[in-house]
Amino acid sequence: MLSKALLRLGASAARHPWRVIAAWLIAATLAVLAAVAFGGRTADSMTAPGLDSRRAAELIERAGTGQEGMTAQVVVTPRDDGATFFDDDVRAALTRLRAEVQRLPHVLGTSDPAGALGAGGDTAVRGGLVSADGRIAVVRVQYPDQSRLSAEDLDALVDLGDRLRVELPLRIEMGGGLFYAFSGSDGGASELIGLLAAAAILFLAFGSLVAAALPIGMAVFGLTVGVATMTVVAGVTDVPTFAPVLGSMVGLGVGIDYALFVLARHREYLARGLDPHAAAGRAVATAGRPVVFAGGTVVVSILGLAVANVPFMTVGGVAVSIVVLTMVLASVTLLPAFLGAAGPRLGRAGRIGRALRAGRSGRLGRRRDTAAGAVPAAGWRRWIGHVGRHPVAYAVGAAALLLTATLPVLGLRVGLPDDGSLPQSRTERRAYDLVAEGFGPGTNGPLVIAADPAGDPGVVDRLVATVAADPGIASVAPTHIDGATGVATVVVFPTTSPQDKATADTIARLRTEVLPTAIGHGPARAHVGGAAASLSDVGRRTSERLPAFVAAVLALSFLLLMLVFRSVVVPLKAVLLNLLSIGAAYGVMVAVFQWGWGGALIGLEATVPIVSFIPMFLFAILFGLSMDYEVFLLSRVREEYVRTGDNGTAIVEGVAGTARIITSAALIMVAVFLSFAVADDPSTKMFGLGLATAIFIDATVVRMVLVPATMTLLGRTNWWLPKWLDRMLPRGPVGTDDPDAESGGEAPHPRLVDR
Repeated sequence: MLSKALLRLGASAARHPWRVIAAWLIAATLAVLAAVAFGGRTADSMTAPGLDSRRAAELIERAGTGQEGMTAQVVVTPRDDGATFFDDDVRAALTRLRAEVQRLPHVLGTSDPAGALGAGGDTAVRGGLVSADGRIAVVRVQYPDQSRLSAEDLDALVDLGDRLRVELPLRIEMGGGLFYAFSGSDGGASELIGLLAAAAILFLAFGSLVAAALPIGMAVFGLTVGVATMTVVAGVTDVPTFAPVLGSMVGLGVGIDYALFVLARHREYLARGLDPHAAAGRAVATAGRPVVFAGGTVVVSILGLAVANVPFMTVGGVAVSIVVLTMVLASVTLLPAFLGAAGPRLGRAGRIGRALRAGRSGRLGRRRDTAAGAVPAAGWRRWIGHVGRHPVAYAVGAAALLLTATLPVLGLRVGLPDDGSLPQSRTERRAYDLVAEGFGPGTNGPLVIAADPAGDPGVVDRLVATVAADPGIASVAPTHIDGATGVATVVVFPTTSPQDKATADTIARLRTEVLPTAIGHGPARAHVGGAAASLSDVGRRTSERLPAFVAAVLALSFLLLMLVFRSVVVPLKAVLLNLLSIGAAYGVMVAVFQWGWGGALIGLEATVPIVSFIPMFLFAILFGLSMDYEVFLLSRVREEYVRTGDNGTAIVEGVAGTARIITSAALIMVAVFLSFAVADDPSTKMFGLGLATAIFIDATVVRMVLVPATMTLLGRTNWWLPKWLDRMLPRGPVGTDDPDAESGGEAPHPRLVDR
């Protein structure tokens, strides 16, 4: 059985620590070398089969217009307030800038606003290259497909801009897809901040530098192997750019959490007098089983993203799952090796830790050695007992609080945060503002209409005229018709910004009313593409698939928890309480990002919609993570119930016995996730804030109030199981704390089955 296998695995790793550590060093080295030799770069393909935007992209690729490649834009304005690009000297500076950009490596072509002004100023203005007042000009830069580019291409463009800002009388700002793809993630600094915060919390929890260092070391090893493996996967398929940041965020959180639970059990066994090898084996056998189950739940939840039928989400889920699985493996192999190498030192706190612990004990009015967590803190026992004496008030009050926090979800609007949501310190934001000022907000999110006339020469003219007459369209760029295929591409600029709901309405109207009117009933076809259309389509698909995904995750989680805890009521309650915490986290996200409440605290300078794929991703990750605490807490409650047969005692002892560890683990996760919430990218902020909020609510309101209150109200019904179902389910402990776990025997079965 699993407990017996984990017992042998943990004890063996503790007896031969240097072999295991050497094996992980070799694995990490090989993973990094493989990433360097065979790894690929992350790439975003924000589309999915069957979407109208995907059909437009296929037509554009067939036409070979080059618009399917990567783009950038250089936005310029004269530094002299009275100058315009209609002036010869300023226009000459613009001509030189465009020529210099044209000579950069891999640049396929550029727009020529100065040339268009020379041919006739009205041409440049109508083409969206120079603003009507002549103050703002845009040089659009066309690159090949992202697979042929690298961060060096972005560096070359940025370096050129830095040099020309000195040499030319122009203010130069830049943006576009090239920056989005290669500007790098905010992960590095955030990971370091998260690690430092986690180290501080671990030291306060254990009072020992050695004990605090081991989970950090394990997490760093696991993260190195997991992210390097993700990079190798990127060499085979397109891994989205958010995957490494999200993988680091989740990997650090779960890795340190899992290590914390195993380490706490290890110190508990050391305090009971076991030698370090036996203590490590039993810690892995008891705490390791919930770790394996919880990690498996996280992975299954994330892999459930495949039901959305959005390839980049599926691949992103696989990439993040690799990191989580690596952390689970490290928790049951590398960590016990560390524990064995540390020996008996982990059973005692350091000098600073003893002083801190003595200070806490003095405030409690008595000294007790809780270094290993063997005796639940008196404060937690009093609190859980207090909740148990007033279960109705606490259950109703906590549920009402979470439901209130969930209410903003009714106003949830998915969309695409654009460069306008970046801080003013970023050149992309300044370029965005200049374009919006000179040409209107819709110019920052052009739509690309791809049409196949199918032999009808009048289709394109009718299409252009009909689209230009739509109230949601500000202007239409000149049409490009491919001579070989006859496919026409028309770039149109909406009147509203990419993240505005009106833009999504315009896209829908073009597809359902405008294009069918222009094309008629003939064989010709036309589709609306572009980044804004792709994100709108993906958002709609994820919204449509979200109910099925949620139902699948809930059903699977219910079945797994029923198998683990041999109860129908406990899994049902766990599912409902987890939904409450996730719903409250969604509500906080809407309040912060859409309504702007407290946005300045995380560096948010403008309100933005929720990124279309984030709600589904967050649900997958949060539901899996919330099960971690559910398993760890209920495992201990079930142990106590099996031992005593008394529901009230089991709740107090079980919840209080895990409270300090769950609180420390939650603080670590919250610290790690919040370190990402201050990143520049709004998507990273959403992931960080959403995860941190849900974990905080789950570990406080849910685990320390709702769980004991509802379990007290339900009494023995918590462990009710129909007789026919009892016969069908296999038996075995989840995380027992008795000698049977060491020998691999069966735990006593609670006498709660419906006879």
